[in-house]
Amino acid sequence: MSLITLIRVSLSFSEREIFRDIGFQVEPGDKIGLVGRNGSGKTTLLRIIAGEIPPVSGEVRIARRTRIAYLPQDIHETASGPLLNTVLNAILERADLQEALWSAERSLKTPNDAGEQARLGRKIADIHHEINELDQEFPPHEAEKILLGLGFDTKDFTRPVSTLSGGWKMRAALAALLYQKPDVLLLDEPTNHLDMPSVRWLERFLQGFKGALVLVSHDREFLNRQVNRIVSFEPEGMRSYSGNYDFYLKAREQEIRAIEARARNQEQRIREAERFIERFRSKASKARQAQSKIKLVKKMELVETRRKEKTIRFTFPEVPRSGREAASLEGVSKRFGEHILYENLNLKVMRGQRIAIIGPNGCGKTTLLRLIAGELEPDRGRISLGHKVHPAYFAQHHSDWLNPANTVLEEVYQAVPRATIGFVRSVCGAFLFSGNDVDKPIGVLSGGERARVSLAKLLVKPGNLMLMDEPTNHLDIESSENLIEALKGYGGTLVFVSHNQSFVNSLAEKIWDIREQGIVEYPGRLEEYYDHMRQKDDAADQGKRRAGDATPLNSLPAAKKTGAVPPPARRNRKSEKREQARHRQLIYNTLHPIRKRIQEVEDRIASLESRQKEIEKRLADPDAFADNAVSVPLLAEYRDIRDELDERLLEWEKMQHRLESTKKRLGVSAQ
Repeated sequence: MSLITLIRVSLSFSEREIFRDIGFQVEPGDKIGLVGRNGSGKTTLLRIIAGEIPPVSGEVRIARRTRIAYLPQDIHETASGPLLNTVLNAILERADLQEALWSAERSLKTPNDAGEQARLGRKIADIHHEINELDQEFPPHEAEKILLGLGFDTKDFTRPVSTLSGGWKMRAALAALLYQKPDVLLLDEPTNHLDMPSVRWLERFLQGFKGALVLVSHDREFLNRQVNRIVSFEPEGMRSYSGNYDFYLKAREQEIRAIEARARNQEQRIREAERFIERFRSKASKARQAQSKIKLVKKMELVETRRKEKTIRFTFPEVPRSGREAASLEGVSKRFGEHILYENLNLKVMRGQRIAIIGPNGCGKTTLLRLIAGELEPDRGRISLGHKVHPAYFAQHHSDWLNPANTVLEEVYQAVPRATIGFVRSVCGAFLFSGNDVDKPIGVLSGGERARVSLAKLLVKPGNLMLMDEPTNHLDIESSENLIEALKGYGGTLVFVSHNQSFVNSLAEKIWDIREQGIVEYPGRLEEYYDHMRQKDDAADQGKRRAGDATPLNSLPAAKKTGAVPPPARRNRKSEKREQARHRQLIYNTLHPIRKRIQEVEDRIASLESRQKEIEKRLADPDAFADNAVSVPLLAEYRDIRDELDERLLEWEKMQHRLESTKKRLGVSAQ
C-alpha cells in the first residue's frame, strides 16, 4: 500500500503554472531523488506533501498513521527550549506524557481522600510505564548520538535553540526529524548548512534509515549514494526513472533520442502524405486515396519533441598570469573574543593550485577566505598576495553583497563599468536573465537567482585568484555541474570552501584541514582526506578499546600481562592501510612535480607553435619582404622560436621518459 499518493495535482502562483496534473507515489522504503531546474517545483511538491500548502486541484492521499517529517531549506521558527529537550520533545507523546505526569504529581501533593490518592498513584504508575515504553522505542541516548553526529558538542545540549545561528538551528531541526523515525522523510537540500564531517555522518545515517526518503540535493555524489529512483520535472511533465542520478541521465538521454527519432519518422510520413494529397487531390482516380491520406494525417497523434531547457552555460575568460606564489600567510593568528581560530599559521598558495578548505562549522573556513581576500585583518602575522595577483571573492552569503535596489543589469554592470551594455546583457543571458528579467530588482529575486547574479559578477571580472565560499548553495544540480565544468577551464588559482562532495572531488588537488587552531595539508582529492579521517576513527576506536581493557595488571590472566596485543589479522589490516596511505603520499609527492613540469612544457610548446604559425602566415605574403624593418625581425624571431621548440620538445621527451620510469619504479600502472 502506498504511503503517499498524488492524483492529478496542479498548482500555480500569480498566473504562473508550476505543474499540472502530476501523479506521484511514495511506497514504503522508497529512496527517491527529486530533480529539476530551479523553479520547476521541487520544493513546492515537498510542501504539498507536508501539508504546508494545498494544491489548486487534484488530491493528496496519505495512508493512515503515516508519519511525515519535512526539512525545508530555510527555518523561520524554532523551539526556544534547551537543545536536547527540543529534540526529545519532537516525540509529541513524550511531551504530553511529561505534562500529564507533572499534573498528576501536583494533584497528589494536595489533600485528597484515600480513594483519590490511590487513583492518582495508579495513574502516575501508568504514565511512568508509558514513558518507559516510549524511551525504549525512542531512547534519549539516540537523540544525543544524532546531535553529536551533526556536529554539536555535549556542552550544547543545555543551550537554548533560540540562541543558535541560522545554520545550527537547521541542524537542530534536522536532528529532531531524524530522531522521530518517520515513515516518510522529506529533505530539501539537507547538506546546505553542514560541514564535510557532518555530511559524511548524515550519509551513513540515511543509508541505514528504514523509512521512505524523498531528497532534493545539488550534490551529485550525495544523491547517487542515497536514492534508487529519480522523479524529474521535465519540459513535457513529470517522469520517473529507476536507479540513481547517473542512471537517470543515461536513461533520459536514450529517451530523448527515441522521442526525436519518432518525431523525425512521423514528420517524414506527414511530408510524404502531404505531397501525395497535393499531387492527386484533383484527380478522380486518386481522390479516394487522397481523402484517406488526409484522414490519416488528422488522426495522427503528434509526437512532441523535447523543448530544450535554458541552462547556465558559460566559460571563464582568460585571466592574466600571476607570479609563481599567489598568496602567503606568515605567522597568522586570528581570534574572536575568547575563541581562537588560528595560531601561527604558515601557508603558501602557489599559482594554478586548487585548494579545498575542510573543517567543522565554526572552525574558521569563511574567516580564512576573508583574510586572504583582504576583507579581514589578522590579529598577528602577515598575509601577502603575489606579483600581479588579482583576487575575486564569492561570499557564502552573497545576498549581503548585492544592492537590493539595483536591477540585475545594474548590479552586474557595476563590476565592469567600462564594458558595453551588450556585453553585460550577454553575460546575464548566460545566467538565465534574458529579456525583461534583467530589469528585475535584486530584492525580489529568489536565493537561486541571487546566486546566479553573484556568479555573473564573478564571470565578468574573475581575477586570477578565485576565493569561493559555498558557491553551489541555492543552485540546482545541473547548474552545479555546469559551474564545475566552467571552473575546470579556469586558468587561475582557486581556493574554496564547499560541502558539495562532487564539487570538491572534481576540482580539488589539495585539502586544507582546519583542526585545533591549525591547518594540515593533504595532497590529493577528497578520497585521500576521507582515508585520513577513517584512520583517525580507527585509532580512536582502538584507543577506546584499550581504555576499556585497562584492568589492574594483577587481575589479568598471565597471557595479558605483557600488554593487549591486537589479533594479527586486525593488526595487519591497519598496518596495510597505513602503508597504502604512505605509498599514495609518496606517489603524489614524486609524480606531481614531474607532471606539473610536463604541463608547463606542453603549454609553452603550444604557445610557440601558435606564434610560429602566425609568423609563417605573415612571411608567406611577398609584401612582407618589401620592408627590411619588418621582415628581418620576423625571420630572427622565427629562428628563435624554431630553436626553442627543438629544446622544449627534447625536454618533453626526457620528462615523459622520466615519468614512465618513475611510475614503473613506484609500481604505478596508470596514473
